[in-house]
Amino acid sequence: MIGTVLGNRYEIIEKIGEGGMAYVYKARCRLLNRNVAIKVLREEFVNDEEFVKKFRRESQAAASLSHPNIVNVYDVGVEEIQGRSIHYIVMEYIKGKTLKEIIREKGKLSVDETLDYSMQIAEALEHAHKNHIVHRDIKPHNIMITDDGRVKVTDFGIARAATTSTVTNSTNVIGSVHYFSPEQARGGYTDEKSDIYSLGIVMYEMITGKVPYEGDSPISVALKHIEGEIQPPREVDSTVPVGLEKVIMKCVQKNQFDRYKSARDLLYDLNRLKFSGVENLMDNTTMVESPTQIMPKIENEDVEHMKKQKAKKKAKNKGNGGLKPVLLAILLAFIVTGSIALGFFKLKDFFIVAEAIVPDLVGMHVDDAEVELEKDGLKLKIDKEIFSSEFDEGEIVSQNVKAGEKVKKGFTIGVTVSKGSELVKVPNLINRNITEIDAILSEYNLGEGEVKYQYSDTVEPNIIMNQSPEPYTEVEIGTKIDIVVSKGPENKPVLMPKLVGLKVKDAENALKAFNLNRGQKIEKPSDEYPEGYVIWQSVEPGVAVEPNTSVDIHVSTGPEEVPEEEEPIEVPDKEVPFNLKLTLPHDGAEVQIRIDRIQDGVKDTMYDNIHIADGNTLKIPLKGKLDAQFEIYYDGEFKERFSHPDK
Repeated sequence: MIGTVLGNRYEIIEKIGEGGMAYVYKARCRLLNRNVAIKVLREEFVNDEEFVKKFRRESQAAASLSHPNIVNVYDVGVEEIQGRSIHYIVMEYIKGKTLKEIIREKGKLSVDETLDYSMQIAEALEHAHKNHIVHRDIKPHNIMITDDGRVKVTDFGIARAATTSTVTNSTNVIGSVHYFSPEQARGGYTDEKSDIYSLGIVMYEMITGKVPYEGDSPISVALKHIEGEIQPPREVDSTVPVGLEKVIMKCVQKNQFDRYKSARDLLYDLNRLKFSGVENLMDNTTMVESPTQIMPKIENEDVEHMKKQKAKKKAKNKGNGGLKPVLLAILLAFIVTGSIALGFFKLKDFFIVAEAIVPDLVGMHVDDAEVELEKDGLKLKIDKEIFSSEFDEGEIVSQNVKAGEKVKKGFTIGVTVSKGSELVKVPNLINRNITEIDAILSEYNLGEGEVKYQYSDTVEPNIIMNQSPEPYTEVEIGTKIDIVVSKGPENKPVLMPKLVGLKVKDAENALKAFNLNRGQKIEKPSDEYPEGYVIWQSVEPGVAVEPNTSVDIHVSTGPEEVPEEEEPIEVPDKEVPFNLKLTLPHDGAEVQIRIDRIQDGVKDTMYDNIHIADGNTLKIPLKGKLDAQFEIYYDGEFKERFSHPDK
C-alpha cells in the first residue's frame, strides 16, 4: 500500500498500526497539504458481507459525531486497484501516544491525570450516546493522548446505533476481554452503561497500574467479569482517594441498573472530585432536634414542717384560757403570715420565669445579631448556610422564631446565614465545537455572550480558540461567556461540513464557522426527516470548496399527505403501482429500510433508504405484477413477506 494514492488525493506514506479488522496508514492529502490517517479494511474481509457491513457502520457512526475528544472522520470510499476492492476511511491524524502506552511507561497515573483523562473520555461518550452511538470497545488501546494532553477516542469499528434491540447475539462476543462488561461477556443487551463499565475498568487501570481481572485464557477473564468480585482500588494502592474509588466502583457494578445512569452523571461526580475535592459524593443531611428540657423540682418540706410546728403549738396551748391564749394566737398568726411571705419571696423564682422579646435579626450580620441577643439574655445558633443573591455573606436570611414573640431567657434562636451570591467555576470551552456551547453553559447556569469569528492556520473551523472569563475562574450564576471561534485558514479551501440531519440554525452556524454562506433555503416535504431539519445540501460533505461559497439547502416541512389513489384496474401481466404504509418504531434511532420484489423468478431491490425511527407512518410507492411477492428488511434483517395488495 505504500505509495498508493486513494481517491486521487490521499498518498499513503507509512503503516502506523493495525487492528482486528483493518490496517492504519499515515497518508498525505494532496489537496489540503496535510497529514491524515487512513484505515483500510483487511483484504481477507473484503468479500465477507458481514465484515464489510461492520466497516461501513464504523464510518457512518464516526462521521455522524463531531466532538474535540473524538477523532474526526474526513472522507470514506471504495477504490478498485488491480482487481482488489479497497474499503477505506480517512481520519484525523493524531500525533501522540495511546493511553495504554502511557500507562506502561509510567506504571500508573497520578490522580490529576486520571481525573483529567477520565473527564475527557466521559465527555466523548456523552456526545456519542446523545447521538445514539454505543462504542462497545472502550479500552486504553483505543484512546489517543495528543502531545498537549487532549484525549481522542478512536475506533468505532464495533459501535452501532443504540436502539431498544441492541443485543450482541453472535457466538463470538465483540470487544476486548479485559475491559468489556458482564452483559457483553454473556452476549446480552448492551447500552450506554456498557461503555460506562469499560471506562470504569480503564480508570481502575490508570490509578492502580493494573486491570482488575487477569486469567489464563480469555474465557476465564470473561467469567470473572460476570461472577468475580472486583478488588477495590484502595486495597491495591492506599493512596487512591476515597471519592475516586467510589466513582470507579459505581461504574463497574455487575448490574447495569446499579451503574451511573448516564455519562453526564459520571461527569458530574468527576467534576466534583476534580474541582471541589468532594470525598463523600453524597448529600449531607443534618437533623435539627429540639432537646428535652428538665425543669427544677419544687420542694414542700418547709410547708410540711410548718404544719407540724403548728400542731405542736396547738397541743401545748390546749386547755390554757384567758388572754394568754388569745395573745399567743395573734402572735402565732403574725409569725405564720411572715413565714409564708418570706417563703414566697424565696420560692417565687421557681414559679415566675423571666421572658424576653425576640428582635428582628433578618439582614443583620451574624456577629451583630449574637451581641444583640446576648443583651436580652438569648443565644444564637446557625442552623444552616445558603447561597443568596439578596443578602451579603454573613447576613441573616431567616430566623426560626418570629420577631416580636416572647421566649424564656436563655432560649436559643436558630438562624439561616447567607454565603453570598452563588459562584460557579467557568468550564473550559477552548477546543470545544461551537455546537456544544449551549448545552455546556446551560449545565453550569451560565449564558452565551459575544461570539467572534477569526481566521486561524492552526485551529480547525468551528472550534473555540479563546474565551472570557478564562476557564476555572469563579463567577456569579448567569454570567455571560464571550468566545472566539476559528474560521479556519484564510483564503484556503475548506471541507464542506455535513448539514443534512441538522436543524436549520445549527446548519447555518456550521456554515458560518467554516466561512461559508447559506444560499437558497427551499422547504420541501420529507418522510425521512422531521419539520425544520435539513434534508439536502447543494455541496456534498467532505468536498473542498473556496471560502464564502454559497450553499443551498432544502428543509423538511414534515411528511407529505398523499391522497388515496383509486383502485387500480387489474391488467394481466402488467405492473400495477400501489403505496405501502409502514409505521416506524419510536426509539429515535436511524434505521435502514429495504424492500425487495420477487417477480418472474427475479429478485430486485425496489426501495433502500435510511429513516429516523420517530413513530411516523411512511408511504412508500411500489409497483409489480399481481403475482409478485415483496420482502421487508430492517438494517438488513428480514421482517416479513407480503403479496401484491390488489391480488
